[in-house]
Amino acid sequence: MWLRASTDTAGLGLHTLGVAALATLVLVACSSAPTKPTESASQPAPAASDAGKSGSAAASANGAAASQPGASGASPTGSAAAVPITARGKADFDRAVGLMKAGNVTEAELEFKQVALQFPQLSSPYVNLGILYRKAGRLEQSEDALKTAVEHNDGSAVAWTELGATQRLRGEFPNAAASYEKAIADDPNFAPAYRNLGVVSDLYLGDPERALTAFERYKELTGEEKPVSGWIAELRARTGKPPLKRPQPERAPAAAPDGAPGQPGQAPGATQTAPDQKPAEPPAAAPPPKAGG
Repeated sequence: MWLRASTDTAGLGLHTLGVAALATLVLVACSSAPTKPTESASQPAPAASDAGKSGSAAASANGAAASQPGASGASPTGSAAAVPITARGKADFDRAVGLMKAGNVTEAELEFKQVALQFPQLSSPYVNLGILYRKAGRLEQSEDALKTAVEHNDGSAVAWTELGATQRLRGEFPNAAASYEKAIADDPNFAPAYRNLGVVSDLYLGDPERALTAFERYKELTGEEKPVSGWIAELRARTGKPPLKRPQPERAPAAAPDGAPGQPGQAPGATQTAPDQKPAEPPAAAPPPKAGG
């Protein structure tokens, strides 16, 4: 499953829309239980992580644009002086993303650090550094980079979700859940945060009620069926909630002989029974004859 993030108001454009792939770790409860969804893992984050709360809320989880390229690039939190984004800076960022996708970790790391120095108001270079470090197993550095990202932009659902993913790998489960909750507060339509919150709540925190709420919202946003529907059904059973009713397909009325009342081909003027009308009771059977009568 692939999910895209919203776009950037910081001026780096729409060229690097991020997507979320299924994590390589498959989480399965037992052979009789439905396959459990994995957390959303990330490809290079776009400059969308600098869109702030307003930009993030204006875009849906499928990547609808929140702004156009060439925005002012002002710091969403005001924590760093805004430096106008130049064409060279944009090209540097795009090149860093390309290096990251190609697996050139060292060069991508240097490029993102350079972009971060040139444009201190941006959080997206730190988000991508956090992803790079996490994939390399450098979890402490990943968390530090992602904490810097949310300090630069407290309203980035992308940054908070990535921070939660790293915290989960470090065993900081309550912190991870709190980061996912913050992402959801910043952008109620950011689907990956709900999916990850559901996973950490059920498998690591023993909170099936919160997991169920998160997964049902995730399914509502994405329409995904498997394996999420199976996990939702399992969670509803565990929490004592009735299974969701599935809409029944409409059936065509059965054909009837010509002239049968209330069916196609009935005689003109015949009255059709209303669908919700109770059928007429059958006539009472005649009493049996008395003996000797």
